[in-house]
Amino acid sequence: MTAAGTVPSARLHARPRAHFTPARNWMNDPNGLVYHRGTYHLFFQHNPNGLGHGDISWGHATSADLVSWEEQPLAIPYDENEQIFSGSAVVDHTNSSGFADDGSVAMVAIYTSATRDGTQAQALAYSLDEGQTWQKYAGNPVLDRGSADFRDPKVFRYSGEDGEHWVMVAVEAAEHRVLLYRSDDLKRWTYMSSYGPAGAMGGVWECPDLFPLPVDGDASSRKWVMLVSLNPGGVAGGSGTQYVVGDFDGHTFTADRDWPLRGADDPGLADLDWLDWGRDCYAGVTFSGLPEADRTLIAWMSNWDYAHHMPTRPWRGAMTLARKLSLVSAEGRPQLRSSPVLPPAVAVEDHVDLARGAAVALPALARLDVEISEGAVADLEFGDGDNSVSVRIDGAAGSIHLDRRDAGFDGDVSSFASVERLTLPDGAAARVTFVLDHGSIEVFAADGLRTLTEVVFLGEERHITLKHVEGGNVTLLQVSDLTDGAAG
Repeated sequence: MTAAGTVPSARLHARPRAHFTPARNWMNDPNGLVYHRGTYHLFFQHNPNGLGHGDISWGHATSADLVSWEEQPLAIPYDENEQIFSGSAVVDHTNSSGFADDGSVAMVAIYTSATRDGTQAQALAYSLDEGQTWQKYAGNPVLDRGSADFRDPKVFRYSGEDGEHWVMVAVEAAEHRVLLYRSDDLKRWTYMSSYGPAGAMGGVWECPDLFPLPVDGDASSRKWVMLVSLNPGGVAGGSGTQYVVGDFDGHTFTADRDWPLRGADDPGLADLDWLDWGRDCYAGVTFSGLPEADRTLIAWMSNWDYAHHMPTRPWRGAMTLARKLSLVSAEGRPQLRSSPVLPPAVAVEDHVDLARGAAVALPALARLDVEISEGAVADLEFGDGDNSVSVRIDGAAGSIHLDRRDAGFDGDVSSFASVERLTLPDGAAARVTFVLDHGSIEVFAADGLRTLTEVVFLGEERHITLKHVEGGNVTLLQVSDLTDGAAG
């Protein structure tokens, strides 16, 4: 594996421009994603005291556009009794919880209280000032199974024939089960049903989500999507997130398909539906407070296989780009489509037919739209002269391979040096969008039906080079500079 070469570490490991990172210290799962009064709130797992996982609290950042984020003061800190593990947040418009007074509106966080004795239970905190200050509920915990692995509550408002109620999905992680509860006031919860075991089971289940989406944009054809992250046992190794499409009646989630059980490294993992086929898209959850058609997700851009060894300083951990989700019919069933939320772009190259060996310079934050001829095979390289990422787009086999073994990681972690593969849906055009930022490459293929997210480290002077092509041509449809648009 190539070392970091002659590129200075400070430049090689520069802070991303369009991916949120905390100013300092450790960050992992996104928590409490909520949109309220024109502001997107991103809470996150955060160690305010160091670069490792510990003293876990909820950090907080806000944005008006999902691109430019401003870090806020620490939201919910750990204390001598508990760490504040993952969860969600809702705006209690009807004051069902009774937390609001004097005409205020309560933002309520539902989090996992990880106590010093090893118990994990669900607890509440609330804010009456747009998430700036928080008060823990005196009646915590609100849901305690006496378990060491009961965590990651996602809460949403459900409206059905019998009225409205709150629904919580949480996991019994080691049992590979998603548990569903209901409440009228966010404080008292009643068990309804469970989902699982099913699908990928090579590690513990974490960070579930459950939400509706119209199929092919038709509001009369509606399905529910359940996200379940697991670690290890992801399709690319280590952490990953599977999804299941089905129906939800306010009580029970029923999958459209009976998914076979798959352990870690099982070749059958590739037959499941995955939110992302790369190594670095984990614990993704969606925002509450947005219209159903604007379902938006953010995930942690790392992998527990090497998260503690990331070479960035003084922060460790980044989020993926925000992604708009939709359900479209493909291969005989509804599948998730992911569309990145990007800053304003300036086109710098347009319809360039790449010649073998030719290199095209790339902006610091770039979007590239690449197309290859039907049935062609193309080998591309993204590099800075010392470090590189190789991508093979195989139109004949309908696949994409990404090799980051020379991608500038200077830590001694063998699992980082990896080659990923995704299979394109039948009949998918060989048109691929790449988004490159400091520390990452995100791949959107088949019009977003397949995504692949990888942490990579390339220097400032980056190029794309066509190394080989057979059976056709490669066209850079457009190279866009996103740098200035992400500066606001």
